[in-house]
Amino acid sequence: MVKATKIEQAAAFPGFPPETVKFLKALGFHQTREWFEENRAIYLSAFKEPLEAYVEAASAACAAKKLPVFGNPKRATFRLNRDVRFSKNKQPYKNNGGAVLTRTGMKGSPGIVYTHISPEGCFFAAGFYHPEPEQLAAMREAIAKKPARFIAMEKKLTAAKLDIADRETLKRNPRDYADIDPKVEHAIRMKNFLTRRPYPEALLQDGPKLTAAVAEFAKDALPLLKWGWEIIG
Repeated sequence: MVKATKIEQAAAFPGFPPETVKFLKALGFHQTREWFEENRAIYLSAFKEPLEAYVEAASAACAAKKLPVFGNPKRATFRLNRDVRFSKNKQPYKNNGGAVLTRTGMKGSPGIVYTHISPEGCFFAAGFYHPEPEQLAAMREAIAKKPARFIAMEKKLTAAKLDIADRETLKRNPRDYADIDPKVEHAIRMKNFLTRRPYPEALLQDGPKLTAAVAEFAKDALPLLKWGWEIIG
């Protein structure tokens, strides 16, 4: 039996069924374990199984472009269960799902390409979300010492019609960074280094186009990923 090529594997993924978003929307309304268990079969067929198949296909699409990210179908997806221990929101389930591609294929690895699926809007994101304190410190030190490198990376993102989101930024420069190049002052205040690109919900049902879109996004976001990887190792 001839082994399928990476491109053939990506093309074999048909896409998510129409029930995927419908299930997530209903889950947002029916926030009970009883309802979830009654609809477990739909959860498996409309969400869990296609999401794992998507991770495999997206990995193949990135491999075809020689991009250094992939996902383990079992370890790169996010559960719908919420951790409510330290949250005021006690709803037990999320009404959105997602998966990551990383250098190791698993969640928790720094530098991600993330796919978000939600009735409230779908998007791809890439970069470094809530880096560890020592990682964030190293990134800020790199920005301060080599501002030209950060500026060059941002220009590459801009050329691809991407930018680094300015959510969760400090109101003033962190300690020891009072005297900083004004061109990178916005960057020294960042807590995350993420870029994102929305995609239409309808794309979920076209597997080849969806996996091609995430691979193209990963290629466009690669300057940000490489910048961070070079700093934190």
